[in-house]
Amino acid sequence: MSAQTYLAYDYPMLSVFWSMLLFFLWIMWFVLLFRVVFDIFRDDEMNGWAKAGWLAFTVLLPFLGVFVYVVARGKNMGRREIAQARAQQEAFDARVREAAGGTGRPSSADELSKLSEIRARGDITDEEFRRAKELVLAGHGPAESAGSTARTPSR
Repeated sequence: MSAQTYLAYDYPMLSVFWSMLLFFLWIMWFVLLFRVVFDIFRDDEMNGWAKAGWLAFTVLLPFLGVFVYVVARGKNMGRREIAQARAQQEAFDARVREAAGGTGRPSSADELSKLSEIRARGDITDEEFRRAKELVLAGHGPAESAGSTARTPSR
């Protein structure tokens, strides 16, 4: 018999199963360890000393540190992960909207509505509003600004 045949007899199927199971458990352990470490840094409610303590605990005593962290703070791990995913999705959506908008420069109507909101809050005076409105309308062609002022009702 060849050496490969002996290896097949020396390493039966149940041993292959246990080896594969241990390998996948080992991989799962590292995934859990990294998720805990990332969650430690992601948590804004913890101060720096608490983060350093949890990190030292998970590095020096990894099995105990990770299990204690999951028991003590695991309930909010999912919430923090969902909040981060939502924030990333909103940032991505905003970037896509900005890219789809073309130049990214707001229209004069948008600028005028923002100016009127600022004036309504009392952050600027009527004179500052008038000057800013002239600047917004001057940024466009004279025919377009004349046409837009003719269509815009005065307040």
